[in-house]
Amino acid sequence: MNDRWGREQVLGLAPDQASAKAASSVAVPAKWSGTGGDAEAVWGECQGSGKSLYLACADLTEPAFRCSCPSRKFPCKHTLGLLLLWSDGAAGDAPRPEWAAEWLATRRERATERKAAADKPAAKDPRTAERRERRVDDGLAELDQWLRDQVTHGLAQAEKAPYRMWDDVARRLVDAQAGALAGQIRGLAAVPRQPGWPDRLLEEYALLRLLVRAHRSRDRLPAGLRDTVRSRVGFTLTQDEVLSQGERVRDRWYVAGSHDSEQDRLTTRRVWLRGRDTGRPALVLSFGAPGRPLDASLLVGTEVDADLAYYPGAQPLRALVAERRAAHPATPPGTSIGAFLTEHAAALARDPWLDRWPAVLQDVRLAQSSPDDLHIVDPAGDSLPLLRLPDPWRLLAVSGGAPFTVAGEWTPRGLRPLSTWHEDEGAVIL
Repeated sequence: MNDRWGREQVLGLAPDQASAKAASSVAVPAKWSGTGGDAEAVWGECQGSGKSLYLACADLTEPAFRCSCPSRKFPCKHTLGLLLLWSDGAAGDAPRPEWAAEWLATRRERATERKAAADKPAAKDPRTAERRERRVDDGLAELDQWLRDQVTHGLAQAEKAPYRMWDDVARRLVDAQAGALAGQIRGLAAVPRQPGWPDRLLEEYALLRLLVRAHRSRDRLPAGLRDTVRSRVGFTLTQDEVLSQGERVRDRWYVAGSHDSEQDRLTTRRVWLRGRDTGRPALVLSFGAPGRPLDASLLVGTEVDADLAYYPGAQPLRALVAERRAAHPATPPGTSIGAFLTEHAAALARDPWLDRWPAVLQDVRLAQSSPDDLHIVDPAGDSLPLLRLPDPWRLLAVSGGAPFTVAGEWTPRGLRPLSTWHEDEGAVIL
């Protein structure tokens, strides 16, 4: 059987705190029967309220989950409870029951069908593509004029501007089919409410103007940079196109951290990976509408042997998992702060619009520059500021003043810690 996941990793799959708490009360051996597992899955039957008996199964290779209970949460408390029992060694080797074997076989068949469909890309109508190009060009010309007007009239008006000022521009970009830019414009509404906002707002305007000018000159750009510019504007490839055309890289990928954010009632999950042998970073995105589960197949603190298909660009970062194999808990491959900053500077030179970059830093300690500001410092004396955490005590408790390894995403405002690793505790999700 695969190396068992730790308790923190299992609870990291919970869709909310209520599910994590409920799972602990379900993870009682007396409530379960027929539990077992093998190299690919774990299963069991849980006694629910009354006479209800729920069949729960987890596919460890994805992971993926199935439970016969009526809960709309994914994974539900029964599946999480089953995984907690398995984590504690309570579900030993056993032959698969018929219902679990049937579900797992169906999943394998669907995966084969999806792979076959991805090998047959659909034809595109060139006239539709031409019409969209014209609409985007017109929308970016209007955005260019708006940016020049903002600078000409001064930034002072932005401090008291209503949200409608940004939203109107964003809606026109949506109409022009430049959806990625629309999201950036809406994000500008929060800048005047932050310390040092005039400098930050001018930087954002400059990056947007650079993107507009780059798109206008796209035919003269190198292929990778042209792909980057088009994706930043909103020209995206389908997953089938990426799987069939994207650069394939096989490695042992350490799952360093995960972060969920919400905009316009759409939740985005960012999962950061780092290749053990290639050292390459990767970002796997998943999206969920309200009430829909997000992809939980990449478990923080594990290392998965997989093929990734990268989206094209001057600095390839976003990727899809094309094929996965075994996964097991692992120690993260970390680096020093100086080496990380050198890597980030090179990536930024290739893609000046990068707003996040993954970091896995080892042998760092926590330091405090003021009562509210935390930094991490490495043995060379280099330091990075941490974003203000709503609950810093978890990170403080894990570190305990000793050196530790931390994984997170670097932003213009500081490092957002996502997970940490301790010799005794293993991976801890923050």
